Amino acid sequence: MQGSKRPTINDIARESGFSKTAVSFAFNDPSRISEKTCQIIRETAERLGYLPDPMARNFSLRRHLSIGFLLPQMVQYSLQNPYTIQVIQGIGTVCENHGYTLTLIPPLHKSITEAVRNATVDGLITMGMTVDMDIVSVMQTRLLPYVTIDGAPDESMPSINIQDEQASYELMNLVLESGHRDIVVVALSSDAFAKEGQSDRVPYKRMQGFRRAFAEHNLELSDQDILISECTLEDGRSIGKEILQREHRPTCVVTMSDIVAIGCIQACRDAHVQVPADLSVVGFDNIDEAACIIPALTTISQPAKEKGRLAAEALFRILNKEELTSAHMEIPYTLIRRDSLSIHQS
Repeated sequence: MQGSKRPTINDIARESGFSKTAVSFAFNDPSRISEKTCQIIRETAERLGYLPDPMARNFSLRRHLSIGFLLPQMVQYSLQNPYTIQVIQGIGTVCENHGYTLTLIPPLHKSITEAVRNATVDGLITMGMTVDMDIVSVMQTRLLPYVTIDGAPDESMPSINIQDEQASYELMNLVLESGHRDIVVVALSSDAFAKEGQSDRVPYKRMQGFRRAFAEHNLELSDQDILISECTLEDGRSIGKEILQREHRPTCVVTMSDIVAIGCIQACRDAHVQVPADLSVVGFDNIDEAACIIPALTTISQPAKEKGRLAAEALFRILNKEELTSAHMEIPYTLIRRDSLSIHQS
């Protein structure tokens, strides 16, 4: 009843006839008492309307029973990217299996380091982290185990990756072998972990793959043909409009994100520009929407949910002091050609 005193462990102990220690075990470590004792205590607690205090329980276990996922951008950008959402789904499935919650951690006051300092979690999964970053020292000081997705492989940092440079090379090589020479690249924006000029970042690796393909065709990718976009549908649509307004329109747009590519296709549709007859568009990720949009998107398929699942399983092995079979897992990707890329006749 509202306003009445909240029942405590002392009340349950008095009503059930068992000690406070036994009551604590019933909620925090049932294996230490008999099933019958546990049942009596829990039935008494339910009758009294007792709810365990999760903070007290976690304190007794010395765990928060939550895994943190560091969002690479502010919430409004991160959660508009289906690739990130699929990674979260993979992590969340493993957390559920272990009885843990999943805490999403965006930059706090625009600082990812401050967010890590204040995170009430047992371990962290990040996207795009490298070993020389300030947040690494914070996590090490807090003794927080961590695993990175799309980060830089290092002996002290478990990671889940694909071969981004090679995948991007194969994607651009397909575009060039299809006859396209007037190409605009839409690159990824910097995430919250990025530092200037880092060669181990995913955007840099993908750009290196694009440039290698250009070089093998005796071509050069100019800076004016490289644009930057957030990984959102609206930003993709906006940058698509910008490309269509160019005096010299390209024959193909190659993006580092499917959701941006889909936004570009929508901008073409709004402007009555046909894809791929008037303009080819290529993506990266193979999110579920890539196969559904018309025309279906040519892209690199990298299993986002699998990345999340593997990262979470690796983190729980670390938490449980189990040995990792491999600190750096490299999973396969697939180049998928669909209808959004045409053969260009020069």
